[in-house]
Amino acid sequence: MANGLTYTRTSASVDATKQLAATLAPLLRAGDVILLSGDLGAGKTQFVQGVAAKLGVTGAVTSPTFNIMVAYEQGTLPLYHFDLYRLETPEELEDIGYFETLDGPGASFVEWGDKFPDDMPYAYLDIHITVNEDESRTFCVHSYGDRPRRLLFLWSQDSRSRLRKA
Repeated sequence: MANGLTYTRTSASVDATKQLAATLAPLLRAGDVILLSGDLGAGKTQFVQGVAAKLGVTGAVTSPTFNIMVAYEQGTLPLYHFDLYRLETPEELEDIGYFETLDGPGASFVEWGDKFPDDMPYAYLDIHITVNEDESRTFCVHSYGDRPRRLLFLWSQDSRSRLRKA
């Protein structure tokens, strides 16, 4: 994981996961891409729910497994939530408008983007969630590119995030 910053945090509950996500939300800008990876049930969608709530999204935020992408545009920043779990080939990314959306006017959260590592943008924030034996979650956050590096640094400076340098 050269050429970027890496921070970690352990979360003991769903509420703590959403709180961590809420500390990231005010720092997001159009064009930010956040890759979320981890096993089924790790908390990827719960993380997006925390961001969405802080951005002012009032509707239900659910996993877009069957829709592939859901746009939430009523908050302070458009939020695009992808779930690539059901996609089989990189060519399917073209069919869903993936690349155009990443370059759009909002922040994009991509679950299961690690299935297509060659199709990730140059700059993104990678959040890998591990479920621990005690059911807590460990978030390992790594930045790729200049803007995500600055974003992660600013996020780590918020004492409420409780991110620690790895």
